[in-house]
Amino acid sequence: MLHKRNPRNMKRIAIQGEIGSFHDIAAHEYFKGEQIQLMCCATFEQVYEAVAQDPTVIAMAAIENTIAGSLLHNYELLRDSGTTVVGEHKLHITHCICCLPDDDWDTITEVHSHPVALMQTRHYLASHPTLRIVEAEDTAGSAKMIAEGQHHGWAAICHAEAARLYGLKVLEDNIEDNKHNFTRFLVCSAPQKADMLRPLTETDKSSIVFSLPHEEGSLSQVLSILTFYKINLTKIQSLPIIGHEWEYLFYVDVTYDSLTRYRQSIDAIIPLTRDLKILGEYRGC
Repeated sequence: MLHKRNPRNMKRIAIQGEIGSFHDIAAHEYFKGEQIQLMCCATFEQVYEAVAQDPTVIAMAAIENTIAGSLLHNYELLRDSGTTVVGEHKLHITHCICCLPDDDWDTITEVHSHPVALMQTRHYLASHPTLRIVEAEDTAGSAKMIAEGQHHGWAAICHAEAARLYGLKVLEDNIEDNKHNFTRFLVCSAPQKADMLRPLTETDKSSIVFSLPHEEGSLSQVLSILTFYKINLTKIQSLPIIGHEWEYLFYVDVTYDSLTRYRQSIDAIIPLTRDLKILGEYRGC
């Protein structure tokens, strides 16, 4: 993890991955025009640990992708972290294949990248069946490894900006199978810092989590109340509660145009739910 002396007005952002990763790009887009310093973490657990150790740190973590779906483990980490969601950012994902400057297609024998990036380029890779595919922890980290280790014959799949950053040659850009590829990131902070990062009165979106009794119609009752208060459900994700057969945690995103009406709807569903927790109220994008 990268730690450096921090000027007072500079925001420190904990991300998963190396400089040049999609988390890096998303952080700079979200905090455009502001001074930020990245804390590069190997895992999402370390991202949330950074906030726990220093409440001035802000976490930025991917939560879902339009192709790969939800990052289920990150929902659990968010719930257990005690952080508050203060914002979100959607990033258009593009991939390139890159290598050392003196390598080329006739010298490349294997390609390294994060499993999700490999999945999102599988049709492209299928057109190069002789390439050995190697899974790695990070897209930009793969580019960095090849550049620093001078690994001839190796290629990386990453964002073109990461290739340029590490001095690699882009063999081909925009190799993703689906051009409508977006990842949604959540910006999270210690609860006591939330109001400094987003005025509550400007929020129009909320993420909540709750469980329900294993009874007929329990979920539909909650959804009916949200509808009554004109609260728009934009996402629902269920995860099983370990040790409780057929019981689930429901992670729900809602949007609203009246903070008062939204708060009334939350008050109305609390008696019907168990362990309801507001993960964050923020401005949607």
